[in-house]
Amino acid sequence: MKTLKAIQAVAAAAALLVGTGLSHAQSAPAAASSPAKKELIAKLLQVQQPGIENLSRAVLQGPLGNLMQGAGAALQQLPPEKREATAKSIEAEVKKFAEENGPMLRDRAIKLAPSTIGTMLDERFTEDELKQLLAWLESPVNKKFSQMGGEMQKALTEKLMADTGNTLDTRYKALQQSVAKQLGIPARPASAPTAPAPKK
Repeated sequence: MKTLKAIQAVAAAAALLVGTGLSHAQSAPAAASSPAKKELIAKLLQVQQPGIENLSRAVLQGPLGNLMQGAGAALQQLPPEKREATAKSIEAEVKKFAEENGPMLRDRAIKLAPSTIGTMLDERFTEDELKQLLAWLESPVNKKFSQMGGEMQKALTEKLMADTGNTLDTRYKALQQSVAKQLGIPARPASAPTAPAPKK
């Protein structure tokens, strides 16, 4: 996932997979399932569906990202005149794979959610706790907090890079030189992580 929203959605789905970190999960065993409880679980799964879909995308994109990274390194071993065409061919094949398999993974994740996440919610939460959880997830406060995710990440990233960027840059260059020395090649100047210009 390339955006904080996607990461948050996966995190939300993952939180449900482990029964969430709410203190309610530590309460006494939940009562046996009732029609009302099953309906609440169905609503919770509906609210969490974007997170479940993002989780399925992450399952697909993780290995594809690794494959593309390895292919990028291997492309450098090809003759220069073959690199561009080969790169385009690989990108097209990976894109086709994602387009063909993404919907299948998404549909399976949604179908499996009731028997996995739903079962865990049923076992670990009482009907009252499920009502509280659903009320929180649908609350304006939670929605407002979720919408701030990208802004909060950006602010922290900028501050972190301003605070550590020079140190990280120096250490990155030292690492680059060490790796180049071990490989017996001259170290080339590379773009290291740098601190963004401070905002005034």
